[in-house]
Amino acid sequence: MTTKTILITGAGSGFGKGAAIGMARNGHTVIATVQVSSQVTPLREEVEALGLEDRVRVERLDLTDPYDIRQAQSWDFDVLWNNAGMGEAGPVWEIPVDLVRRNYEVNVFLPLVLTQGVVQKWVREGKQGKVVFTSSMGGLFTPANWGTYVSTKHALEAFAEAMQQELAAYGIKVQTINPGAYYTGYNETMADNPFRWLDDEKNFTKRADLRKGFDDFFATPEGKMDPQEMIDRMIEIVPADEGKFRNVVPQVIEDMLKQHQLDAWENRI
Repeated sequence: MTTKTILITGAGSGFGKGAAIGMARNGHTVIATVQVSSQVTPLREEVEALGLEDRVRVERLDLTDPYDIRQAQSWDFDVLWNNAGMGEAGPVWEIPVDLVRRNYEVNVFLPLVLTQGVVQKWVREGKQGKVVFTSSMGGLFTPANWGTYVSTKHALEAFAEAMQQELAAYGIKVQTINPGAYYTGYNETMADNPFRWLDDEKNFTKRADLRKGFDDFFATPEGKMDPQEMIDRMIEIVPADEGKFRNVVPQVIEDMLKQHQLDAWENRI
């Protein structure tokens, strides 16, 4: 595998940050982008302390800022890794629809805007790059009270699968990465979001019941897996020239999802 220049969105924490450092250590050049300006300097200082300042360039890329997107589309890189995202949880039948729209804007529409500009530039230049989307185990099944977030990942799965076919003739590769519920703080923070609108006097879903459901899940081994396993796989998958289109980690989750999809054919109302 040749060394690559890799643009990562959402590299300020969690998987993105860990994989950015790991890929730089493996000899790749990384443009690690963060959403908020105040994240830039601390990450630059951390990179410098690790002796990786020649391999990791830290920039702000707020997907809600069209000027940031336009600037990023002008940079030269080999791999675009759409990793940034956010999530809204809670019962789909009661969640305020403006929150659903916002989740789609951040997780689906804005990454699509960034990606369209990048791949169209590559096609014009004859560049054979690669696009990676951080999807989720939730891109392949839908548990109750997570429907809004995971539906955005379902949408990403569809866009990625279509793009893989559409861009193959231009030598541009497309992949998804589908993490299980690793303990990065992302899912735990998402689980807090419904409690800013859920009202026991107005909603049928009660706050205590929803909280207990989330707490019970996060208390299981599947709800609190060590993220280093996923980061190690991302470090391998993102720069690779070959590999699977869809990459579910860990194996036990891949097996569960395959069984779920088989069972779905027998699901009855």
